[in-house]
Amino acid sequence: MNRNKFIKITGLGGIGIAVLPQLSFSGTQSFSRNQLIGKGNQDLVGDTYTSTMHREASEALTKMKRAAAKANIEIEVVSAYRSFQRQKEIFEGKYDRFTKQGLSPTDAIEKIIEYSTIPGTSRHHWGTDLDLIQANAPRPASVLQAKHFHGNGPFCKFKAWMDEHAAEFGFYETYTDNALRKGFAYEPWHFSYAPVSIPMLQAYKKLDLKQLVLEEKILGAEHFSEAFIERYRANNILDINPKLLS
Repeated sequence: MNRNKFIKITGLGGIGIAVLPQLSFSGTQSFSRNQLIGKGNQDLVGDTYTSTMHREASEALTKMKRAAAKANIEIEVVSAYRSFQRQKEIFEGKYDRFTKQGLSPTDAIEKIIEYSTIPGTSRHHWGTDLDLIQANAPRPASVLQAKHFHGNGPFCKFKAWMDEHAAEFGFYETYTDNALRKGFAYEPWHFSYAPVSIPMLQAYKKLDLKQLVLEEKILGAEHFSEAFIERYRANNILDINPKLLS
């Protein structure tokens, strides 16, 4: 459902999107295994790496871009939907490189998951999560670094605007700078469209993660112990911004 329908149905239009964490989406939508792991999604729109996303996220992003433009902030998407195959290439490329550099398989995996997800577990598979920067600002060589969003960084104005207004359009920072949060490192550029990503996460939680990674024959998967899988699920998948949990 789109954001307006979502607010109307919940009867909370006056309160708005800020109440998302307290709402239950159980049973409101259904998603196939392929949708959840990045192997196909009929709800996607767009035809490039930076424009392909869930249609409702795309609509909300367009509105947010228009609002930001009034503050002279041009929002740019640097990463949107990512397929299972693309994530597999990223993960396995790093695994191959790190093990060739001398890291043990388990150490290589731990290094990879500081920032990169195991294929089939990325929120980018859903088309709801976007990596965003400010286009009309000085562009550093590597844009996705937290230092660029703070202090005198080129994306400070963008960060301040998003902190104040992103929730109005249904977007929330996924991997916050909460010192108590575990899992992936802080990513001030990564935003999730909550009206769709929350129910998708609820559906995703029902998948057997261990079975998934073994079935998909991911390089290094034989080193994913039961303890590792449980820790990864708790820290990397579920220890996110509370506003993106049901």
